[in-house]
Amino acid sequence: MTTASYKNGREAPAAAAAGPAEGGGAVARPRRSSLRSRVLVAVLPPAGLLIIAIGIWQLVSYVILDPSRRFLLPPLQTVIDQSFFTSANATQLLQGFWTTAYLALIGLAISMALGVLIAIVMHQSRFLERSLYPYLILLQTIPILALVPLIGFWLGFSSMSRIVVCVLISLFPIIANTSFGLQSATEAQQDLFRLHQAGRVRMLRSLWLPASLPAMFAGFRISAGLSVVGEIVGGFFFQKGPTDLGILINSYVDELNTSALFGSVIMSAILGVLVFWLFTGLGRLVYGRWKE
Repeated sequence: MTTASYKNGREAPAAAAAGPAEGGGAVARPRRSSLRSRVLVAVLPPAGLLIIAIGIWQLVSYVILDPSRRFLLPPLQTVIDQSFFTSANATQLLQGFWTTAYLALIGLAISMALGVLIAIVMHQSRFLERSLYPYLILLQTIPILALVPLIGFWLGFSSMSRIVVCVLISLFPIIANTSFGLQSATEAQQDLFRLHQAGRVRMLRSLWLPASLPAMFAGFRISAGLSVVGEIVGGFFFQKGPTDLGILINSYVDELNTSALFGSVIMSAILGVLVFWLFTGLGRLVYGRWKE
């Protein structure tokens, strides 16, 4: 073997070894760029819409409205300054935020327990499903504003009444979504369990409930926002008990304090988004991405 051929023999494996490394580097860049593009696609549209909404807000406040009527839609910086950088208003809003979150989460927890239990009972008994479902739909169609005064008369104008309002307004989506999820297991999967002589309890624990988790958590996400709305509506009407965002909204309306009123609306929206994200994260933690 000549010296030239020996050198070529040494260089060829080295080049071959270097090839995959360079190729691996080339593959990693598209992954990073793909992740970056997904983040941009997820962030830019809502951020752009928010900027447009703020621009329209400022336009209406400064250009369209007369200065004497600017209290109807105060500028955003005025809302932020008077709501979150004025000590009295900021303290009230924070207290109302935590009270609303606490009572709404209690009502949501009760709705989750009742909703899942009712959905399981309806899934196990077609007779009970046919008996209960029309009344659940009827409960969903009754305006909650018509029930709130009655709840106050029956239970008193206290925190318990607000929790009941949260349960009533957030119960149906959990039942409907969980019922749908319990029926999502395929016939082939159920036949496999029956082939191994699995009883209904084992099928419920190992097949029907795991299959229902994505739909169940979708119901939790919907009901989380509804529970916040129910708590605020209850506080707005009852006007007793610990101060929540509903009581603050009513007091700001009476005072014509539109800046603080917008601040309470912003806090309500933030709370709704936070509980939605909370159950989105919990859903991914519980059942992961296997169903998707």
